This record gives sequence, C-alpha cells and structure tokens, in this order.
Amino acid sequence: MTGNNSRMNQDTEAVTRLAADLVAIDSRSSVSNLPLADRIEAELAGFQIERLDYEDSQGIAKRALVAHRGPHGGYALSGHMDTVPETGWTDPPWKPRIADGVLHGLGSVDMKGPVAACIIAARGLPAHVPATLLLTADEETSKQGARIIAAQSKLAASLGLQGIVVAEPTALIPVRGHRSHIEYTAIARGVQAHSSTGKGLNANWALIPFMVEMKAIYEKLRFDPAYHDAAYDPPFSDFNLVLDNHGTAVNVTVAQATLRIKFRRSRRIDVSGIEAAVREAAARAGVELTERREGTPPELPADHPLIRLAETVTGKPATTAPYGTDASELQDIAPCVILGPGTIATAHTPRECVALADLAAAVPIFRRILSADFA
Repeated sequence: MTGNNSRMNQDTEAVTRLAADLVAIDSRSSVSNLPLADRIEAELAGFQIERLDYEDSQGIAKRALVAHRGPHGGYALSGHMDTVPETGWTDPPWKPRIADGVLHGLGSVDMKGPVAACIIAARGLPAHVPATLLLTADEETSKQGARIIAAQSKLAASLGLQGIVVAEPTALIPVRGHRSHIEYTAIARGVQAHSSTGKGLNANWALIPFMVEMKAIYEKLRFDPAYHDAAYDPPFSDFNLVLDNHGTAVNVTVAQATLRIKFRRSRRIDVSGIEAAVREAAARAGVELTERREGTPPELPADHPLIRLAETVTGKPATTAPYGTDASELQDIAPCVILGPGTIATAHTPRECVALADLAAAVPIFRRILSADFA
C-alpha cells in the first residue's frame, strides 16, 4: 500500500507540474503551437517521435506529434494542443493558478490538463507495454492536426493500434459516440455607399431570403421526430447561425454579409435531404455557399470491446455526447472512445479550471487501458 501511495503522490505531483507548465504557454488555434509541442517533446525521452509539420489556412506554422515506446499494438491516448481564444478572461489566461486543489487557466481542462495526464500515464508504463500518444493541433477549429495524423503518419499507421482514447473532459465517463459537424459559409455581396444616397446595395437584402429558409430547416431539425436521435441529449441536431456584417456602420450599405452555420449531426440520422435543402436555398437566393465538414460522426456499439474495456476500467456505463472531438478523424486509424478528466462545464469560458484530483485519477485509468493486453 505504501508503494502504491508513493506512486500516486509522484503521479499527482508530475501531472500538476506539467499541466501548469502547459497552461502557461499560449497555444490558441490562432497562433503557432510549436513552443508547446517542443515543451511536450521534452517530456518524452525514450519515445520515438514523429513530427508532422504543416501550415494552417492562415499560413501559421503548426505541428502534430505522434510518440511511441515499446512493442507495436495496444492502444493510444490522444489530446489536442490548441485552445479557444481568451474571450472574456479577466484573470491572466496563461498564468496558471492553483487554489483549493483546482488548476485555473486557459486550456486547463480543454485540454492541457488531460494531455498532461496522458503523458504521465504513458511515460510511467513498463517497457514491455506499448505506449502511444497522438497529439493534435487545430481541434478547436478545423481538426486539421488529427486529419494529418490519420492521413500522413507513417508511425501511427505502422503500429496496428486496437483503439484510441480521446482524452476530452468527460468526468471520466466513457463516451462511445458523438456528433460531428458540417460548417456552412454563405456570402452575399453588395455595394458600399452612404446609405442616404440611394446608390449602395445592401448585401443583407440578398441574404435574408436564404436566412428564412435556414430558419425553416432549424425548426424541422428541432421539432420533427424523424430527425431526432434518442441516444443523444438533446435528441435534435444543433443548427447554429452566426451573421457577420464585418463591422459596417449603421449609415453604410453592407458590402458583404457573411452567414455561418454549424450543423452537428448524428451518425444514424439521414441528413442528405437537409444538405440538399441548404444548397438549393443558396442557389435560389444567389449567395455563395461553401462547406467544410468533419469526418463521419464516430459511434461504437455498446458491446464494442473498446467500450467494454473503458466501462470495466472506469466502473461507469458509456454514454453519448452532442459535441465533437478529434475522434471524427482519428477513427480512420482505430476505433475511438472519448474519456478524460474534468468536466466540460467550464471549458470555453473565462472560468476554465480542473480539479487536480481529477487529473491524478485519470493517470491510473489511462495506464490500465494501455496495459489491458500486456499486463
């Protein structure tokens, strides 16, 4: 018992230190994550490291990491290195603060704390147990890091992985499936002028008919049982609309109106009719429409071996979630379960935090999964 307590204390100290160090490095999706990737790599002595460097759509240097030690096979732990913007923060977002056993700071729970738990868990395994880490970038925006690992990582492809734990904050409850999204961007164009002259053309007038049809789609998704999936809470799909006039003043005709929609759908719901309706509405309104989509919504059956393993290790029944994760892309490598410390309640808020006890509790759970077939 003394040995176990000593190991737990060491793990708690290590995960606390590393999580705080990672929070202190700005890795919003809008900036380069190379400093954070370098800091993480410094923790992985003895691991084979594959660096997957790329530039995002804004030309910013990014890096995904695949790290492995030991024989092939087994399971992988995955986490993303980027965070959302610091919107609304009054405390310094990159100054980690520990109070009453809770780590505060941007990314503490989503997901630098869980990433730290993955690293400490993998690093502490004996040499005969395979330990693999898939560390992505741009999860909060485009999932590009996960997509690059799935498509380009020679190391990940060579390992014969049986499954992947995507360590998002789930309160250590296994999540066997979640929605993934299609992001639509509709643009209407006008002519800018002083609105009093009558010489301009307000782009909003072209966009409004399209918006009316989108409202009808929103209502169909929310209220038509044919589009509901009872396995999810809420059962209806998210169809969230954001309108941008790009800072146009109220006395100026709008030169460009941009409407963005995030449409989250479930695996079992046929949404081909919804997709066709969006495209047809754009054509009727004469607006430019582009779309960007994640992979197929990941969902494993309740009796899948990876789900059973996660339930056995955690002692908790698996559930589903309405949000999305890198599993939508990483499932191309191996089946995925979403499982990690902390809750999503403070993620993406200026009160983001995670209990240190939750991070510490994740470490032995991750180790048991990685060791499942090699104990």
